[in-house]
Amino acid sequence: MSNPLLQAFFVGRAVAEVINERVEVALTDALSEIGKFDAEAREQLRQFTQEVIERANRAAEAANVGQTTTVGQEPVDLQANIDELRAEIALLRNELQRYRSSSV
Repeated sequence: MSNPLLQAFFVGRAVAEVINERVEVALTDALSEIGKFDAEAREQLRQFTQEVIERANRAAEAANVGQTTTVGQEPVDLQANIDELRAEIALLRNELQRYRSSSV
């Protein structure tokens, strides 16, 4: 190549091709890393939520174990318990009134 202008053109074109290829490789690598990061972040989030749910289930089961100790006993009538407690409160009020009136 004796023409320096023609040689400069081809050198410039080769430089542009090499830069283009390197930018393409760098961009591809960067996108690949972003994809890996996204996949790892999603996996970590999935593991985190799974661990939270497992712990919540274990805590709920432990709470249920404490509540199910009455299994095998007769079912308790809540209204009857409330009525008995009200009767005891009324009896205690009467006793308090008698005590207060006798100490005056």
